[in-house]
Amino acid sequence: MQFHIMTKSNEKLSFETALVELENIVEKMEDDETTLENSLSFYKRGVELLQFCQKELEGAQREVSVLEAGMLKKFEGLDES
Repeated sequence: MQFHIMTKSNEKLSFETALVELENIVEKMEDDETTLENSLSFYKRGVELLQFCQKELEGAQREVSVLEAGMLKKFEGLDES
């Protein structure tokens, strides 16, 4: 299952953009002027972004594991010569 969050312009969100948005949300939530209602909205968006980032990282980790497994098999084959 692919997890997609769209930006305001309906483009697919990148991991890096999500991190920047999360950083901005944290700054806004730390601001004493932020209302409770806005804090709740920021929190909800932050949870969405965090879930997106976790899924992206999990996918990258799986890809690295597959690549490493393939490389290890190639190196093991070289030892047999």
